[in-house]
Amino acid sequence: MRGGVYIPPLFLIVNRANKRVENMLKIADKAPDFTGVDQDGAPISLSQFKGRKLVLYFYPKDNTPGCTAQACNLRDNYNLFLERGYAVVGVSRDSQKSHLNFIKKHNLPFPLISDPEAQIIKEYGAWGKKKMMGREYEGILRKSFIIDEKGYIEEIIEKVKTKEHTGQILKY
Repeated sequence: MRGGVYIPPLFLIVNRANKRVENMLKIADKAPDFTGVDQDGAPISLSQFKGRKLVLYFYPKDNTPGCTAQACNLRDNYNLFLERGYAVVGVSRDSQKSHLNFIKKHNLPFPLISDPEAQIIKEYGAWGKKKMMGREYEGILRKSFIIDEKGYIEEIIEKVKTKEHTGQILKY
């Protein structure tokens, strides 16, 4: 329910003119519940983080320059996140094996969810049109959600600065 009106939990809805419209999450919305599998095959759900803040970040691909810079920035500041009561979880379409290798290679202290069907990614609106070298395609949008202790979206970072992401989240 949003403003007394039921809005279905779909990534895309169709408006009256039959045009696709994204059902975008906003600050103060209840974060969509999810269950995914981490690099070790362990299930991870939003409910596990009740009582803690969660940085849920979406990124395109393991071991690419931007994604590595982002993950390493979060890794290098991980103790700050812990001190301030945050958990950190990354999500991409990469396999569990790819995540495990990425974590080992860069000593990442937080879990990465494998979402090969992009269910969680789409539910959070982190899937959309991208452009690269003049080509337009659909893929994972680099986006982060800060979810409060009660499961509500506190902040959405749409324009992630990979090397400064911790500062965007914690605002020191």
